[in-house]
Amino acid sequence: MTARIQRLAPQLINQIAAGEVIERPASVVKELVENSLDAGAQRIDIDIEQGGVKLIQIRDDGCGIAQQDLPLALASHATSKVTQVADLDRIASLGFRGEALASIASVSHLTLISRPVEAANAWQLSSNGHEGLSPPEPAAHPPGTTVRVQDLFHAVPARRRFLRTERTEFGHIEDVVCRLALSHVGVGLQLRHNQRVVSLLHPAHDRREQEQRVAELCGADFMEQALYLEHEAAGLRLWGWVGLPTFSRSQTDLQYFFVNGRAVRDRLAAHALRQAYQDVLYHGRHPAYVLFLQLDPALVDVNAHPAKQEIRFRDPRSVHDFLFRSLNKVLANTRAGHTTVVPNAPAGGSAPPPSFSRRTSPQRSLPLRVNETLSAYQQLHPQTSSSSTNSDTAPASTAAPEDASIPPLGYALAQLHGIYVLAENAEGLILVDMHAAHERITYEHLKAGLEREDIACQPLLVPISVQINPRERQIIEMHTDVLATLGLEMTLLGPDRIAVRSVPALLAETDIAQLVRDVLADLLTYERSHRVQDRLHNTLSVMACHGSVRANRRLTVPEMNALLRGMERTERSGQCNHGRPTWRQLRLDDLDKLFLRGR
Repeated sequence: MTARIQRLAPQLINQIAAGEVIERPASVVKELVENSLDAGAQRIDIDIEQGGVKLIQIRDDGCGIAQQDLPLALASHATSKVTQVADLDRIASLGFRGEALASIASVSHLTLISRPVEAANAWQLSSNGHEGLSPPEPAAHPPGTTVRVQDLFHAVPARRRFLRTERTEFGHIEDVVCRLALSHVGVGLQLRHNQRVVSLLHPAHDRREQEQRVAELCGADFMEQALYLEHEAAGLRLWGWVGLPTFSRSQTDLQYFFVNGRAVRDRLAAHALRQAYQDVLYHGRHPAYVLFLQLDPALVDVNAHPAKQEIRFRDPRSVHDFLFRSLNKVLANTRAGHTTVVPNAPAGGSAPPPSFSRRTSPQRSLPLRVNETLSAYQQLHPQTSSSSTNSDTAPASTAAPEDASIPPLGYALAQLHGIYVLAENAEGLILVDMHAAHERITYEHLKAGLEREDIACQPLLVPISVQINPRERQIIEMHTDVLATLGLEMTLLGPDRIAVRSVPALLAETDIAQLVRDVLADLLTYERSHRVQDRLHNTLSVMACHGSVRANRRLTVPEMNALLRGMERTERSGQCNHGRPTWRQLRLDDLDKLFLRGR
């Protein structure tokens, strides 16, 4: 017999909702701390016991909740953040659905104490899940709110069996607090576990304090090898810190991306950021970054996921392009010897200033005089036009006077084992992997030539037939012009088959069918594809590797200095095409320590 349809009890509704919102203790911490942030709190204290199963207590100094509103705060879908349908198009708060507190209360013992700033005293009420709410009663509490959650999941024991060890659950809580602390650096946070202070973060207001907080949360080594980024265009603003390519990770554990103060996981943004790093990362490695994107709330839908961790952009293509261009420009300016970035530097502008300090060396510099002839540079860099007379593309042909300002990578001293170039700069000793450095220079020359000449196409004598599905056919019809700019000419042979008639000339020997499928998959997911460009760059990278100076080749002093000057001018020259570093700095202080000088 078919069961009759009936309304679920409110308690059961809340427990089902809790299954979507409250996955583990860390989910409770996230929801409650976000409520504190929405309340304008400047100080938040988080107390955890037994990984959050026994106790989660969040205390803040926010605006508080009025006495008459306390019962509503624990009611289903009751909120002060959304009042009409139009508000859903411009959500600026972290929470807005009004189901979190009710869901938490349905699976725990919850006590809510709050006092608005203008109120004479605080009020509290409690919920034990099954018996409903107690009436509000007076309590002692400073302005702000405290939420105490005890015995999480006591009402649904099956959920408790899915929890991990105390250490694992608290580790998830630490991750949540880290993301919230990064997204709201102006708020002080204290995290305690089993009465022990684990983290104490003071409010960060200026750039120095912000970097100090990022270093505390992400590690000092990240901040030491990170570039600051700030770029704004077309109503979008991106700022934060990106790790140098040489500071790559084996996992994606140091990737923090925030949209309007909300930590999110967005595959479109992740793809754009990964694409920007693709040319400088070693295979299998992942970039590190802490980035903040700000845009009009009307241009992003944050109501796409129950836990509000996934979002949708109204114009994903423009956001993807903005993220890629912003980060790609920063990484392109990581020339060897230059580690600072000028925010919003105009395209084609001057190179960023060198980062070394011009202090007097305690040891007398060697009296080297360098004569870098153009012919030596042309021998080392055959891609450079011999007719170029611009000072930015051709090395100086006169000797460098002893009192001239020292370039970032200094002047060559010698060559070691036919592999490394040793040079002296204002900081001390420079070590250069000559093959890796020249490989990057050659590669960037080849890429520049490719961009100037556009993508050269090669018609196929015998068109290649590729089977497609209906969605791929639709993509081809929608993006015919885009495919043509990529050098791919296709014609439809039938409802499920196409003929590829031309391809980029450098990719004529690759698997054309697979290339087409990859490009169509990119267009379906991201509305654009860098697949052809990536394949072309891979081909150029191989050409650059074979066309660069090999190990054990003896270089003259002019050739070594030409290499150093080329590195200083070339984009991304801090890494070779495979992501390995091309140079290292040994400062005089480091050398003094090696030889115990000053002791």
